[in-house]
Amino acid sequence: MTPETATALAIVIPMVAAPLIGLLDRQPNLRESVTLATAGLLFATVTSLLLDVMAGAQPSVTLIETLPGLPIRLEVEPLGMTFAAVASFLWIVNSIYSIGYMRGHNEKNQTRFYICFALAICGTMGVAFAGNMLTLFIFYEVLTLSTYPLVTHKGDRKAVMAGRTYLGILLCTSIGLQLVAVIWTWTATGTLDFREGGILAGSVEGPEVGILLFLYMYGIGKAALMPVHRWLPAAMVAPTPVSALLHAVAVVKAGVFSVVKVVVYIFGLDFLNAAENTSWLLYMAAATILIGSIIALRQDNLKRRLAYSTVSQLSYIVLGAMLATKWGIVGSSLHLVMHAFGKITLFFCAGAIMVASHKTEVSQMRGIGRTMPLTTVGFLIGSLSIIGLPPFGGMWGKWFLLLGSFDAGQLAMVAVLILGTILNILYLMPIPFHGFFSKPDVAVAGHHHQEGIHEAPIPCLIAITVTSLGCLALFFFSEPAYEMLLRIVTP
Repeated sequence: MTPETATALAIVIPMVAAPLIGLLDRQPNLRESVTLATAGLLFATVTSLLLDVMAGAQPSVTLIETLPGLPIRLEVEPLGMTFAAVASFLWIVNSIYSIGYMRGHNEKNQTRFYICFALAICGTMGVAFAGNMLTLFIFYEVLTLSTYPLVTHKGDRKAVMAGRTYLGILLCTSIGLQLVAVIWTWTATGTLDFREGGILAGSVEGPEVGILLFLYMYGIGKAALMPVHRWLPAAMVAPTPVSALLHAVAVVKAGVFSVVKVVVYIFGLDFLNAAENTSWLLYMAAATILIGSIIALRQDNLKRRLAYSTVSQLSYIVLGAMLATKWGIVGSSLHLVMHAFGKITLFFCAGAIMVASHKTEVSQMRGIGRTMPLTTVGFLIGSLSIIGLPPFGGMWGKWFLLLGSFDAGQLAMVAVLILGTILNILYLMPIPFHGFFSKPDVAVAGHHHQEGIHEAPIPCLIAITVTSLGCLALFFFSEPAYEMLLRIVTP
């Protein structure tokens, strides 16, 4: 199989799987087997490109020629390769988790869930391998539309209202801002290709640069920069596997991936460093880091606390990109990977606690480690990785972000990163601490305390174990990812 064929198959495989899953509606075991097989096949296809990309190749394939010089085209470069590898691997793990969660929680419309999940991964692969801004925009919208039924999965009034917020904000930002930026870029430069060094130099100047940057950054609503972040906590009404998809596998990662892609390949680092009227975004990212963390501290609902944590963590990636330095870009890209594994672990644990003990509030977690020790250890590992402590992978993203801040002479950003990490400790660590060292409540919210071990279904525990080990492995074996991502800024 040629690299070009593999690139196209990364889009085709989940697209073909979706209707096949639908045909197996009345055969749940076979339906879920197809889901797992498709996820495994996609990961094998994506990783078959890895050696070529690490060797310097950038396979590309044109799908459709819309206008002369404006095709819908796929191209695999180091950043997209990294994102696609992470997303395709975590689809396997999330599918395993989903089987245990959806059955253990007796969720309805499970076939629709797996269909939309496959379509969302198709959109994610399209974003990861987009060869120009038009292709990225199209698959970005596919991802939005395919995840809307997942957000509204429960079908009650609360889910429908959350879905409206989700769809309204993401479509309004992408069509009202991002599409305008895409058209402006095409008009000014005559191309939408992603190129080393960017494409805007000599075509856009003065105040126009700051305006165009605003249109792109707030048009990429999935990056959840404040104040267009409300869709993310609103979407927490969805089942936990969907929350994991939103926060770790696809949606928000597609947002911050797009931010880095636009900064590096549309604007270019040298162009941004020379431009005026762009530093405002650095301070907006810093504000989102701190405000998001402070709001997370005040949330008693565990999933909402994790949601505001994600709002904060995404802006670490935006901040690193806007430092426009070598280490800032490397730090952003590594944090995208490390946050994916840490945050999916935390959401897996939150869902496991809800399935096994029916507890959803942080105030209910006292003593949870005595009945769910494996899940609580998983939560501790995910927390330590998000905080950025060794020996867990989350350390590397924050380490290079600090180097990037020093390199750019941004001591204020160094202070933000340190303060943000302290806030991470304050809103995450009390959960495993009280889980292990506090006495459990006798009865909480109508549910009586149970003695003995009462873990979630085995598929949930398998997924938690895999991603927890991933957080650990990424500390010791991050060099291949580091070397590949370094090529983004040192071709």
